[in-house]
Amino acid sequence: MLFAVDVGNTNIVLGCINDNGVSFIERLSTDTKATEMEYAIRIKNVFDIHNVSCESIEGCIISSVVPQLTDLIRKAAGKLMDVPVKIVGPGVKTGLNIRIDDPATLGSDLLVDSVAAIAEYPVPAIIIDMGTATTFCVINSKKQYIGGLVVPGVKTSLQSLVNNTSLLQHISLQPPKKLIGSNTMDAMRGGIIYGNASMVDGMIDRIRDEVGEECTLIATGGLARDIIPWCRHNIVIDDDLLLKGLKLIYEKNKKQHSGNAAERKDGR
Repeated sequence: MLFAVDVGNTNIVLGCINDNGVSFIERLSTDTKATEMEYAIRIKNVFDIHNVSCESIEGCIISSVVPQLTDLIRKAAGKLMDVPVKIVGPGVKTGLNIRIDDPATLGSDLLVDSVAAIAEYPVPAIIIDMGTATTFCVINSKKQYIGGLVVPGVKTSLQSLVNNTSLLQHISLQPPKKLIGSNTMDAMRGGIIYGNASMVDGMIDRIRDEVGEECTLIATGGLARDIIPWCRHNIVIDDDLLLKGLKLIYEKNKKQHSGNAAERKDGR
């Protein structure tokens, strides 16, 4: 079984995956002040909840967009399991043909999503990842990553709205009964949910026009299920996309793991 981790700005997504699919997927709050041991305890607690033993883990792979946590999470995992650890980054084979100005600047989360989408879905494809930011990744018919867009995320936008107004309060992402709100709370909910859904629909139309052909539409990320059901396009929600991509990348680099002591838990 493979232990896969994606360190994001708001959440850390972690789960276990084997040949039969994803065993579990969970999210922990990203905390740059937490220690190596605190993260080890949190990971162990998740394993215990899902009845997964550390001894059943055969490998670990980490993608991260929070550099100060990357090595800390690696060491935390190393306290629990003595297995090869691969970090998505320079020197890691992905098989993704990246056609942007500077391929090295592509975020590891977007890279991993794209690897999984190409393996799982017809191309061309648009991948919508809804987290701290809402990102759009575009894969052309030649399975090349040609670029994308970055938009403030759902909760990021909501937080900014509340922080910069005197009378608006925090709200849940529960959809209102109708589009036009008859009170402030419903007006905010309608604006956030339908506004983001309309943004996604509009971006898809514009991307499709530029690509010049129909695209497979895939959504993932912690907030996808709050917004995508309200979109007018037919968009597949794949909660496991990132974990599946991490497994594919791990398998591509498996031969490099054997005997590589530098990637084992003690770091020596």
